[in-house]
Amino acid sequence: MKSKVKERLPQLDLFRAFAIFCVIQVHASSFAAGWQALDSSAFYFYNWMNIFFRIGTSSFIFLSSFVLFYNYYDKPVSKSLIGRFYKKRLTYIILPYLLVSFCYFLVAVWIQRDFLDHSVTELLQLLGIKLLTGSAYTHLYFIFINIQFYILFPLLLWLIQSLGKSRVAVAWILPAGLAIQWAFFFWNKYQLELPNKGSYAPSYMSFYMLGAVLAIYFDKIKGWLTTGWKQATRLQKVFTLSLWGSWLIMAFFDVQLYYGFRKKLYLPDTTTFELVWNIHLLLSAVVLLKGAFLLYRKGSAFWVKAMTRLGQLSFAIYLFHPFVLLIYRKFRNRLAGEDFSLAYFFFIIGGSVCALVLSWVFVQFCFKRLPFASWFLGNVPDSLKKKKKKMLPGQEDHSSTPTVNVNM
Repeated sequence: MKSKVKERLPQLDLFRAFAIFCVIQVHASSFAAGWQALDSSAFYFYNWMNIFFRIGTSSFIFLSSFVLFYNYYDKPVSKSLIGRFYKKRLTYIILPYLLVSFCYFLVAVWIQRDFLDHSVTELLQLLGIKLLTGSAYTHLYFIFINIQFYILFPLLLWLIQSLGKSRVAVAWILPAGLAIQWAFFFWNKYQLELPNKGSYAPSYMSFYMLGAVLAIYFDKIKGWLTTGWKQATRLQKVFTLSLWGSWLIMAFFDVQLYYGFRKKLYLPDTTTFELVWNIHLLLSAVVLLKGAFLLYRKGSAFWVKAMTRLGQLSFAIYLFHPFVLLIYRKFRNRLAGEDFSLAYFFFIIGGSVCALVLSWVFVQFCFKRLPFASWFLGNVPDSLKKKKKKMLPGQEDHSSTPTVNVNM
């Protein structure tokens, strides 16, 4: 299979920025929407904030697959390719996952005072379980899911490449992904009964396969992504309107479903929850991709630059922002718990702002000032790497090492 040089897609950093913003909104509103403000007059807003924006994690999963297949689909699977692939993931994904999980484990043990009731051996065994299940802290399941996908990726790449030159056959991988995901759902519902089903890669197989299909067919969808409304064909306009319209409808259904459930107005079947969730989030991934290309084309230079930097830092911000929320909530964890005042509303909004801004500032500072920051926070963005000094003829620069993009 002949490999070709792929066009760099700076729009994907904007996609990452959208996704991390959504993730933070969900985490900032989780207490209010889950139980703190059920009787508040503003509860609908908290529920909307928590459900409408829950598209972030699945969009990151979609993007992981898109980037990998975009860059690797035309390359033959070989030992050297697999070796380079796993070296990058081990260095910039798995190592940060292990170190950050250990840090969050220590924080959780300290807060819960578990070290008083368990021996060192028991704590180490508990840590091992947490690391192997992605449960050292609430948000780390996402990294755990992606690690599972990284393990499977070379095999999936080979299988999809083996379909041959006919890319029509490749289109069937999305239905196959949906079949695997829903088979796992029903298997778990009626037999396995895993309490953390969402921590396993089969639960997101449709998102992985959607990313793969769009990456493989990117040359065909690029025109739709990059064309403005006035220049778009009739078919492109119909598809765009259908996409955005169906996305808004499914987002509304998702919000209403959870609102009624949390207010105990009705009890939907788990299959209904799964179906609405799946459709809403699949549509959301495509909407964010279209939105990223739109912002890159129409946005001001300031916003494109700012959002690009946010996207480049998104993995590190994802790892760190729950710690900001943890500290923030300690100041007034149940502010106005009885009267649900306006102050509580601003407390929730303030949590979102602090989680985004303080995490952004912290991780950027770490990347600029701490040489070991990548151990904990992942790959250093190219825009924050120190520029090479111009060398005089005959001199050699041994101060820097080759860098890689972990998504490439």
